[in-house]
Amino acid sequence: MYLLSRFFMVLVLSISSLAVFADELFTAEDIFSLEYASDPQISPDGTQVVYIRNSNDIMTDGKNSNLWLIDVKSQQQLPLFSDDKQYSQPRWSADGKKIAFVSNLTGSHQIHVHYLKENKTALVSQLQTKISNLTWSPDGKWLAFTQKVQEEPTVIAKMPKKPKGAKWNKPVIVIDQAYYQADGKGLIQPGYQQIFVIPSEGGTPRQLTHDSYHHQGTLAWSHDSTAIVFSANRQQDWEYKRLEGNLYQVQVATGELIELTSSPGKEYNPVFSENGKKLSFLAGSNELNPYRNAKLHIMDWKTKKISEITKDFDRSVRDQQWLSNTSLAFSYDDFGKRKLATITTKGKIKDLTDTLSGTTLGRPYISGSYTASTSGKMAYTYGNASSPADVAVIDSSKKASVLTQLNDDLLAHKTLGKVHEVNYKSAFDGEPIQGWYITPPNFDPKKKYPLILEIHGGPHLAYGPHFSAELQRFAAQGYVVFYNNHRGSSSYGERFAMLLKYKYSSVEDFADHDSGVNAMIDLGFIDDKNLFIAGGSAGGIATAYAIGLTDRFSAAVVAKPVINWLSKVLTADSGLGQIPTQFPGMPWDHVEHYWKRSPMSLVGNVTTPTMLITGEKDLRTPMAQTEQYYQALKLRKIDTVLVKVPDSYHGIAAKPSRMITKIEHTLAWFEKYRTSQK
Repeated sequence: MYLLSRFFMVLVLSISSLAVFADELFTAEDIFSLEYASDPQISPDGTQVVYIRNSNDIMTDGKNSNLWLIDVKSQQQLPLFSDDKQYSQPRWSADGKKIAFVSNLTGSHQIHVHYLKENKTALVSQLQTKISNLTWSPDGKWLAFTQKVQEEPTVIAKMPKKPKGAKWNKPVIVIDQAYYQADGKGLIQPGYQQIFVIPSEGGTPRQLTHDSYHHQGTLAWSHDSTAIVFSANRQQDWEYKRLEGNLYQVQVATGELIELTSSPGKEYNPVFSENGKKLSFLAGSNELNPYRNAKLHIMDWKTKKISEITKDFDRSVRDQQWLSNTSLAFSYDDFGKRKLATITTKGKIKDLTDTLSGTTLGRPYISGSYTASTSGKMAYTYGNASSPADVAVIDSSKKASVLTQLNDDLLAHKTLGKVHEVNYKSAFDGEPIQGWYITPPNFDPKKKYPLILEIHGGPHLAYGPHFSAELQRFAAQGYVVFYNNHRGSSSYGERFAMLLKYKYSSVEDFADHDSGVNAMIDLGFIDDKNLFIAGGSAGGIATAYAIGLTDRFSAAVVAKPVINWLSKVLTADSGLGQIPTQFPGMPWDHVEHYWKRSPMSLVGNVTTPTMLITGEKDLRTPMAQTEQYYQALKLRKIDTVLVKVPDSYHGIAAKPSRMITKIEHTLAWFEKYRTSQK
């Protein structure tokens, strides 16, 4: 009896410990509980930070974006606006006494101004369309922004008058623009982005720019608040010249427009120094390449003389901001991480931190943003492999403090997979490739684990050692997850990115992935009979291409792919940009080249069971691409299934439930073909 009782006691304890362990794993439901910080805006004196606190709503399947305020010294944070409304674009006035923002507090998205000392909020605008690029004038009297001004649609034929009470079909839609659709929006309504100003105390908005061109992006007020500098492509055939754009100045009082730059390529992101004597901006080449570094330039405002500051810096400069009249902060991507650095007007660079991260929850893409103040302090989104973005501050001495712990209540009680770096050489040409792998919770290197190769999109984007809800779910289910930055990835300089020019997809990038799988097997804990492959967008293309070259994978999940480049570039929203930069010419002149890059050219080789997932409204990689592959695989009697995501554009994981759908369907498909190790 004693032995029997002891047996049942051990059994109960074992079951109890298993239940606790299961609760400690990262689950699908946990995705709804994740939070992250974005758009941290430091006050002019560096003493406070306002930021957007993003969370998911399990009841609405949406995102809440609230405004929180942090005192840097005490690290106390208070809710500025925390409710079921949406808030964006928090911006400090120059005197640090007010914060302008955009919110749907009154039912539609409008500009508001919050007075900090008085704790009062004013509704400033009554606008009809989306507000972007909200910016204070230095004197605090004006707010500038961009907004689309609608134009009348094209009408070709005059229709007869409809009789009273008659029920006719909806009028036809006439399209005569080259750029007529956009993923996430659908058909583009006629109109152009224009610049407006409105009194910061409320009043009537006034339009400063006109003509049939888009005027958008960063708005830089002159020191005396009389003019605004911006970037625009005002060439007559701008739709066909996507790599062009010049800086312009518009006078606030008169609307007079002056062209400031005219170099080939695109000049953008203008920012004035505090004393207004220098204007920094970024510039990119107009060479027909799929990748190009952005270079930092500085214009002497009086003489208009321009100096290139980062000519020999082989990385792309992002979001430069002035710290003083002789130095700036900027961010750049380097070996899978986003760095925050300073640079003098003479070009001397000093790295501060490589922890800008955490604003993409799904997959481990490089991400993160910052703002700088002339006090020398900077606020940024701090993230790592085990947590999404918090708010942190740092100064030029590299002294940093993390001010929030948004996910400690959830993730501190979870056992996550650990992220490890792996470096190897591609079998194609010996090119060094950087990658990472996640080991499952309670990993035992003496055991054998199934492997998932997950390929990033772009292709000129990059993964890194960053938090990923998707890959952590895979690891929680017992998989080792491997991902890499194959040739063509950003953050390694122009040469590495350009290795994929006219070779997307190809045997070259496949070799980068395949060699990585071999490197993982060589570590000794991978079950080479349980190899799986997945990827989305460019990663979906690479996955479909890979299973046309090899049968080593037990199953594949191909998300939102391009299958036939000949038809894709002529039906998607990105053809105007892709055809001149990613291909040697038009499809009808280079049929063989387009076909060689298409996974459909290899479909006759495929034996791998394949799941396909795409949004029904996808305009970047239209559903017809996925359906072509599905039907081809069915005709060949390959085990395949098509998963359509209703009402979704290219971002099939944009809503929490959709992210969970993508993850759990992938896991279910792989489990179907995963053989157990006895």
